Formats: sequence, C-alpha cells, structure tokens
Amino acid sequence: MSKREPDPALMEVATSTETPSSGTLAGSICDRIRTDILAGRRTPGARILLEDLKAEFGVSWSPIREALSRLVAEGLITTEESRGYRIAPVSSADLAEVIRLRMLLEPMALQRSIEHGDDAWEADLLAHQHRLGKLESKRFYPAEAEQWERWHRAYHEALIRACGSPMLLQFCSQLHDLSDRYRRLFLSAHNFDRDVPDEHRQITDATLARDAAKACELLQRHIERTGQNVLRSMQV
Repeated sequence: MSKREPDPALMEVATSTETPSSGTLAGSICDRIRTDILAGRRTPGARILLEDLKAEFGVSWSPIREALSRLVAEGLITTEESRGYRIAPVSSADLAEVIRLRMLLEPMALQRSIEHGDDAWEADLLAHQHRLGKLESKRFYPAEAEQWERWHRAYHEALIRACGSPMLLQFCSQLHDLSDRYRRLFLSAHNFDRDVPDEHRQITDATLARDAAKACELLQRHIERTGQNVLRSMQV
C-alpha cells in the first residue's frame, strides 16, 4: 500500500475547535478507504499497516480501528488472527455469490419501490437515468470515469429507494459495492458489446410504467450480464 501525505481534509476535522467524535472521523476514514478499494487503488490481498494509515490520515488509533472494523463488516477488508488486516482478496466463487444475492435482493427492492413509490420518486429516477445517459461516453476515460461511477451508483440507488426497507437498502448497497469492485478491477481494459444505456432506459421505462414483472426481469438480466462479463474476464 503506497504511503501518502496526511489527508488535509481529515486533519482539518481532527483539529477543529468543535471537537469531532471518533465516529465522525472513523466515518470519513472509512469512506476514503472504501473508495480506494472499490477503485482498485488498494490491491486485493495487500496487508494493511496500521502505522501507515495513522500517518496517512493524521489521526489517532481509535478512528482508524473503528473504520477498519466497519470495512470488515462490509466485506472489503479481512482480519487474520495475530496478523492484522488485509484488503479482501477476490475470487470467482465470491463474485458468483455476490451476483446471486444481487439478483435476489435488488429486484425485491425494485418491486416494493414500484408498489410504494410516488411521483417524486418517479421524477428523481428519471432525472438520474437521464444524467447517467449523458455521461455514458465518459466511462472509458480514466480521468472522467469516476464521475460516471458516482452517477451509476446513484441511479441504482434511486431505482430502489422507495422500497420502504432501510435494512434491504443497506444489504443492496453493500452488495453493489462488492460487485462494483470486481467490475472496476476486471473490466477496466475491456469494452464489452452491450448497450448499457439502453438497458438502464428499458429498466426505467418498465419501472415508470409500473410493470413490476418486466422491470424486475430486466434488472436481473442487467445484473447477471455484467457479472458474467466480469467472471469471463477473470478467467482470461
């Protein structure tokens, strides 16, 4: 794991006249490490040196350990008895399980959203799909891909936001993170022959038409196709 200068933003929080809670710092550190792991900037299987993290973020031990504990719970970091922490490794079996669970839980959340979503939810979903479509050309340019990634995540969140179940949304979010990590690690150098914007549009159209059966089937196929593409790339 490469060493960096202490994070100025975190140091500002840590030295604020309004003393921050350990949880606030831990949340910020957790977000930064999570982003690095999902983007592939922290190598799968790499050992995490606590001294390096302390120097990198310029904070005390408590928020560092709390942040790592959160990421362990999310499946992005693993612990080894008497050996500390490592960035979670990757495997075809692990990805296959993530795909299976996403295909089960996200359509469930979508169906509930279609049943309970109001006009404001519909307008929000349509706006997210439109914005993502406008950014589609950026996804293959490293300098701009992060913007597409943020809006891609926001679109999938908007799709199921009205399900009415915070626990279901939490599970879907965690699985989406794990799935995105594999996609970004293994598809970065591949252009697969798929019209992803059209897939998003079809899912959105069926959702807004309140056709739950069609929308859920399209979402399942969308998740499965992406997952299978990643699995194939892992075997090359």
